[in-house]
Amino acid sequence: MPPPLPRTVRAVDTAQLLDLAQEAALHGFSQRLPVDWLQEQLATEATHYLFPTLVQRLTHRPETPLQWRCQKLMTVSTGEQIWGLLDILPGTFDKIPETLDTASKKGIVSRIERAVTVREWVERMDADAGK
Repeated sequence: MPPPLPRTVRAVDTAQLLDLAQEAALHGFSQRLPVDWLQEQLATEATHYLFPTLVQRLTHRPETPLQWRCQKLMTVSTGEQIWGLLDILPGTFDKIPETLDTASKKGIVSRIERAVTVREWVERMDADAGK
């Protein structure tokens, strides 16, 4: 029986988010962005947020451990917050300290729902660079 999906939001700094992305890459998880891309785009001194939304089990890859698919609210170098996904091992997520109060968590989930996606942000940045 998989561990229950937590209904919480966890805050991480940029270094922690890069470590989580590296762990996801090592496991070959589907939902992750390249670590190099994140290093280039993330605001160095920012706080980012993870909200687990789905238990992910890859039945076609039984050697791959169960993971939690998290919605991710990231602050990029432009100061904007953008939305993406990141698959995380349950044990890794559980080690992230619980630091946010209920009101903050609700506000973050609301911001996730309104944020532009990584793809939308990249397309806009590319279009602006082409002007």
